[in-house]
Amino acid sequence: MIRVLVVDDDPRLQRTLAIALRAHGNEVVTANDGRSAIQTIHEDSPQIVILDLGLPDMDGTDVLKHLRATSTVPVIVLSARHDSDDKIEALDLGADDYVTKPFGVEELLARVRAAARRVGDDNRGIGTLATAHFMLDFTERRATVAGTEIRLTPTEWRLLETLCREPGHLVTQQELLRSVWGPAYGRESNYLRVYANQLRRKLEPDPANPAHLITEPGLGYRFNP
Repeated sequence: MIRVLVVDDDPRLQRTLAIALRAHGNEVVTANDGRSAIQTIHEDSPQIVILDLGLPDMDGTDVLKHLRATSTVPVIVLSARHDSDDKIEALDLGADDYVTKPFGVEELLARVRAAARRVGDDNRGIGTLATAHFMLDFTERRATVAGTEIRLTPTEWRLLETLCREPGHLVTQQELLRSVWGPAYGRESNYLRVYANQLRRKLEPDPANPAHLITEPGLGYRFNP
């Protein structure tokens, strides 16, 4: 059973999502605003968070910032904002997925299932990978850059895992999206751009001229050790 926190100030939508999630075997907790969401996250330790950006007391991005400072729990953002810049901002702040309103409940449930599968994924035996600048321990989920330990999000780890299983080989955009986010994904190339840029800022000696996380325009990405 997965514990899901639904953060939304629309009581009808909150109720609809709670009913649907419980019908599929999930435990559901709810919050109506940002402050109660932060409190619930600390007290109930949800395994997945569904977070509306339009909250009455604070912007959902502020909740996301607070959450990412203390937790790696998967976050699915809900928003009526359709602008791609808003999506990129949410992903850049650490959201794992972005769903625009209005949406189908079945679509959201599919994304929750994909997130739940990722919660239970193992590292598939990659072990440790080291370059001259950084070391990645996939078993312990520890990353060290120039001798200093840094924090990577669960999505960043999954992206690296997919690339590092075949160092030097091209992994297509579609393969990456389906491996990292699930089988329903294949066209959200902006997700990959955001996370590749984040990883370069964290890992590369010169993020503007990456030596390890290489983009093959229009095709995909490859990891050079």
